[in-house]
Amino acid sequence: MAATRRITAGTVVTAVCAVSLAGCGIGADGSGRQSPGAGKAKPAPGPQGAVRLIGDGSTAYTGAQPHLPEPERLKPGEKPPQFVVFSWDGAGEDSQKLFSHFRTVAKENNATMTYFLSGVYMLPEEKRDLYRPPQHSPGRSDIGFNDAEGIAATVEQLRLAWLEGNEIGTHFNGHFCGPDGGVGEWSVAEWKDEIAQAKSFVKAWKTHTGMKNEAPLPFDYDKELIGARTPCLEGRENFTKAASELGFRYDTSGVNNQVWPQKERGLWDLSLQLVPFPGHSFEQLAMDYNFMVNQSGTATQGDPAKHGLWGDQMRDGLLAGFRRAYEGNRAPLIIGNHFESWNGGTYMRAVEETVEAVCTEPEVRCVSFRQLADWLDAQDPRTLEKLRTLKVGESPAQGWESFLSAAPAPAPKGVPGAPAAKG
Repeated sequence: MAATRRITAGTVVTAVCAVSLAGCGIGADGSGRQSPGAGKAKPAPGPQGAVRLIGDGSTAYTGAQPHLPEPERLKPGEKPPQFVVFSWDGAGEDSQKLFSHFRTVAKENNATMTYFLSGVYMLPEEKRDLYRPPQHSPGRSDIGFNDAEGIAATVEQLRLAWLEGNEIGTHFNGHFCGPDGGVGEWSVAEWKDEIAQAKSFVKAWKTHTGMKNEAPLPFDYDKELIGARTPCLEGRENFTKAASELGFRYDTSGVNNQVWPQKERGLWDLSLQLVPFPGHSFEQLAMDYNFMVNQSGTATQGDPAKHGLWGDQMRDGLLAGFRRAYEGNRAPLIIGNHFESWNGGTYMRAVEETVEAVCTEPEVRCVSFRQLADWLDAQDPRTLEKLRTLKVGESPAQGWESFLSAAPAPAPKGVPGAPAAKG
């Protein structure tokens, strides 16, 4: 998995709030802008009441997150829904405006998603030395930093995304991969330090940018942050140890088949999954970068004549993985992406077409990792254990009603304990 690019800010309309921190609130549309003719702003209500600023006002407690469904336990014999999770590594808004675009795509298709924010996207270039990466000199980052315009644009998208029911996770900070200080070499203590820094950049973006009058992010990031994906899927062993000790609820940094998840170290293992790769005998990880590497190598802009084919391969692979689960074991489908225009943006098209094709199907729920973890936690552990016995693409031989029935299955006639035959 490649490092996400450094953000280049596009044109944004800055979200302005009151002239003092005490007056900062969230506008009626969630954007942080004042209503026309509003005059001096009053503390606007959050989802469930008054805004309570946290720290320097970069974040705020505004009540429970809106648009989160209440998880329900499966009834005996009930077929599980088909969950699909679309997630984004290094989420930020730049001149491509892919963050805002996929927010719209999600809303139009009854979907919510998970956005893994890179902490350094909330830190301006001139303050880069505030970042002290493990095993690297201060101010080092393999994906750069941001500028005021890019931070304002990213903050606006994060705010709106959360208010729409999406999840804000973390992709940590400097995105160091490989040997010589890569995340795969970090200790548990170094992971904890990296996580603390990622939180700090989100919780103090106003101080670091000087944008004191902007509206806050409408959540407490210490409570909002419950999961992550590590850079390049490296360092998972020590990261999950740190995450477990810090109270995280899931990790999605591994590679797995399309089977029902289980917990490791108290975390739900919601790893990326292998799906069919059209035209190939092997399966492919359900992530844009991995399709790209197996199509154009490390060249992010390969043969333009093949862009259409490559995008179709990713879309059709994701759809094949979806269909295999939907008609089989109903295991959640986990998909990862980057806000990138690799190979002419063909993978963005593939993801968008996949969202449009699957999220409106009956019994399908396109959700965030948080929502999936909530649902899993609400289930009878015995039900999940039974679901985990199903292999990739395997549906219950006797149907879902029998498979997940609360009562034991009747013994076949003619075996000990079976009812006597009537003659």
